Amino acid sequence: MTLVLAVAAGALIGLSLGALGGGGSILAVPVLVYLLDQSPAQATTGSLVVVGLTSLIGAIAAHRAGNVLLGRGLVFGLVAIGGAVAGAEASSRVSEDVLLAAFAALMLLVGGMLAWRQAGHSRRGGPRRATKPALDDPIITFSPTLACQCPRALKVLATATVVGALTGFLGVGGGFLVVPALLLALALPMEYAAGTSLVVITITSAAALAVRAGAGVQPDWVPVAVLTVTSAAAAVAGARLADRVGAAWLQTAFAVLVLGVAVYTAAQALPALL
Repeated sequence: MTLVLAVAAGALIGLSLGALGGGGSILAVPVLVYLLDQSPAQATTGSLVVVGLTSLIGAIAAHRAGNVLLGRGLVFGLVAIGGAVAGAEASSRVSEDVLLAAFAALMLLVGGMLAWRQAGHSRRGGPRRATKPALDDPIITFSPTLACQCPRALKVLATATVVGALTGFLGVGGGFLVVPALLLALALPMEYAAGTSLVVITITSAAALAVRAGAGVQPDWVPVAVLTVTSAAAAVAGARLADRVGAAWLQTAFAVLVLGVAVYTAAQALPALL
């Protein structure tokens, strides 16, 4: 029964990551804790494996479909590594009850953001397909003279650090923050921000997992492996689905799901703190 649940949950996580460029990772920790009986510390570590490998497979599929701007994704991801390392270190210094309570609060925030964004899309008639952008002016140049778009550089630095910290601390991919950051800080259209975010998530998840591996927290690898394989396979299908089907109804359904899981997680976690 445990493996059946892992397969079903992995399919949902992978479809979300592949089709929407993020979001599915927010479900990995509750799945590992409440369906697969792992501790919060184990779950946040196992989640990084699921999210990192699934994002890597999804990024490859999205790149083949022409929806990834690899250079920008690599730069943003490398900047985010510092936050991922700090977040992973901090997670080992708090209790598991605090970890779950923080995760519940994050899920409520994410669900609210998704619902708000969908309401905005509905009022505007939904998102439009964009053409692939040309490379914009670099933030920092060294030739012929040193020049810096410092306000934009600070925006990228701050956003990437927050994304990395959340990845390291809670074991989430941060796609719900990466996509808006790429839209605003790097001026990417939604279609390319979604695919490029998978590159960022892969990098930050790998950095956080490397720190956690040194802390000695080991998840139950069998369900994590099943969840990862199923999620990775579903991410490929999700990336293909994104090119064929409008994502509006998927995003709406996912927002409702995240809010429901958030309420359940909060109901389980908060009493332990009181």
